[in-house]
Amino acid sequence: MHSTGPRTRRQHALLVELEELFLAEGFSAFTLDDLAAKLRCSKTTLYALAPSKEQLSAKVVAHFFKGAAERIEARVAGIDDAATAVRTYLAGVSAELDRASAVFMADVASFEPARAVYAFNSEAAARRIRQFIADGVEQGVFRDDHADAIAEMAGILVESIQSGVVGARAGTTDAEAFDALAELLLGGLRRDAPG
Repeated sequence: MHSTGPRTRRQHALLVELEELFLAEGFSAFTLDDLAAKLRCSKTTLYALAPSKEQLSAKVVAHFFKGAAERIEARVAGIDDAATAVRTYLAGVSAELDRASAVFMADVASFEPARAVYAFNSEAAARRIRQFIADGVEQGVFRDDHADAIAEMAGILVESIQSGVVGARAGTTDAEAFDALAELLLGGLRRDAPG
């Protein structure tokens, strides 16, 4: 009995509760019985959100990343200065990922549908950063020297953060890695940076 229409208020509230629970404790160890008990609802109520625990997990992860993307975009809306936009955007990414526990991020990495959602969002973030860099060059805020190469490298770094390579090698969280990426980009791109 999977609902395909608009969500009820109760279903939306459950999604938000599940998101907070998953961000704090991950999702792979829970059964539907565990989730129903924690949320004080029936399994039927959970089945109305998704027909299986795996699909419910994927839906909640997608809900988190969709909400995160919307909140990050709201942070940069109306910012014209590219350097401020880069800093604000990456600070937003860091803040959103900082809400996620290590166990949540490990569950995302080990569950293909969730990993695909994170990868999709990381690709979107890389595109936004490339656009901010192009805007900064056009505004004269960023140096034009190698700007295209820097934009591509930024995209590769975003992918490396998302795939877990940066965290594993540097011993950082994804949130910390995005903070470092902001410092690296702004330090290397600013017109007044040593070059």
